[in-house]
Amino acid sequence: MTDLDALFDGRSFAAILFDMDGTLLSSIEAAERVWTRWAAQFGIDARTFLPDIHGRRAVDSVRRLNIPGVDAEAEAAAITAAEIEDVEGVRAIAGAREFVAMLPKERWAIVTSAPRALAVRRLEAAGFTPPSVFITAEDIPRGKPDPACYQLAARNLGFTADDCLVFEDAPAGIRAGEAAGAPVVVITATHQHPLETRHLMRADFKSLQSTVQADGRLQIVHNAAFKKL
Repeated sequence: MTDLDALFDGRSFAAILFDMDGTLLSSIEAAERVWTRWAAQFGIDARTFLPDIHGRRAVDSVRRLNIPGVDAEAEAAAITAAEIEDVEGVRAIAGAREFVAMLPKERWAIVTSAPRALAVRRLEAAGFTPPSVFITAEDIPRGKPDPACYQLAARNLGFTADDCLVFEDAPAGIRAGEAAGAPVVVITATHQHPLETRHLMRADFKSLQSTVQADGRLQIVHNAAFKKL
């Protein structure tokens, strides 16, 4: 039995909470193009901070750069507007659309650090329909790694976060899931470097299936037959 089998075998979850960028879809090419152009205005080499923008709200990433005289809110808004315009290369992670399609609409949510307009644009570009419970940057006072976003999503579904399964990709989001008390599976499809984590990792969703139990709870099946698809 693999570690993934051990997590899923005989266990069920009230709901599944998904990060968006890097987890359900890949937007890394578009995001890094926009942030590189933005950074050049201030003479900053984007390569020095790009790995840290993923999984964080844009305003938090701008603030972390400590650029003198910069209005972080205004700059974040400008970055978001540019990202809404540029969705070239945005695509679903392998197996993600099929996996989500197995889930009852009242049993899953998306929890993203992106503003709602950008999140909707990227989801549509990748072929997803936004779920009924959809937590975005506007919904929370503090972004990931604060756990409030996952706790809010679980609560809006009618559950607690520790009874939900979180799919994440970025360190800030992983820490948010941990702090919310949820088991976490890390999707590595967009990782450019190995990630050290105690959590289970999957390249994508291709070998995962979900079944709905009689009580409505979700059980995840790691189907080895799909490993090489």
